[in-house]
Amino acid sequence: MINYKDSGVDIDSGNKAVELIKEHVKKTFINGVVGDIGLFSGGFSLEEFKYMKSPTLLASTDGVGTKLLIAQKMDIHDSVGIDLVAMCVNDLICQGAKPLFFLDYIGADKIIPERIEEIVKGISKGCIESNCAIIGGETAELPGMYSKDEYDLAGFSVGIVDKEKIITGENIQENNVVIGLESSGFHSNGYSLARRLYLEEMNTSLEDNMPNTDISIGEALLTPTKLYVKTILSLIEKFEILGIANITGGGIIENIPRILPNGLGVEIKKGTWNKPQVIKEIEFANLVEEKELYRTFNMGIGMTLIVKDESAKEIIDFINENTDDRAYIIGKVIKGEGVTLL
Repeated sequence: MINYKDSGVDIDSGNKAVELIKEHVKKTFINGVVGDIGLFSGGFSLEEFKYMKSPTLLASTDGVGTKLLIAQKMDIHDSVGIDLVAMCVNDLICQGAKPLFFLDYIGADKIIPERIEEIVKGISKGCIESNCAIIGGETAELPGMYSKDEYDLAGFSVGIVDKEKIITGENIQENNVVIGLESSGFHSNGYSLARRLYLEEMNTSLEDNMPNTDISIGEALLTPTKLYVKTILSLIEKFEILGIANITGGGIIENIPRILPNGLGVEIKKGTWNKPQVIKEIEFANLVEEKELYRTFNMGIGMTLIVKDESAKEIIDFINENTDDRAYIIGKVIKGEGVTLL
């Protein structure tokens, strides 16, 4: 007689993984969480948001992409959990939503409990930093679906905002200022190109030292996506923010126009911000056209804000003096369309 384990699915390993992640999940619980780990669905009460005139839920889902291949080769699995959270909550805050809860999906050829724990430890860290609760998830062992030691991640997050305070970009006007917040690296976009450049075209390996740093190229590439939740939520409480764009897939060139009214574009002045070394090295290699770089990678800017000219300096000073982020004036809104690099 054969059983499920003989076909490649080990239920006991799955149960062990659940036990290992429980403490990390519980660390994320905030006011509003209903129920406990292990139920068939996760719950969250909106009781404390009764003060909102029209409480509105916003949702975002995303993954980590081929950055996972580097994590698997390096056998480093906690940082991609942070990436997974950041890719979802950084989208929510672009419209002014406060992240409430997060769910994850992990699919793998084989459930290795200790590896699942490392991934969820990272997810927990990202949620704690975003004041966001893990209220559910799924871990699936899928032999034959993935190659040996492969896994994939998907995340889903929900946030809340008063409908009348949703940031849409509709009030953006010519001569408004573009503020850029530094990225920590490539975040979780463009890794198919980054891997080809570093591991093939530039003839380097993940174990080689990243120039001008004390870490390896692999470690630099695995630098987690920056979480901007605390900074953005503090800003929208104090200042009028006209538009917010998360610089993810499509880079600066594709993402900023998503929030601009018809007939408006932006001029971005290159060289007005610092870039992480992992991005500088690709620029130095001169293997990719400049426009393609700015359409694929964030090029050192992970989040952009559009504000009125008269409030730009005060906002910059607030960010640089009161948060862990670093901000720069990187451009302005103009008549036209798209992004012009200067």
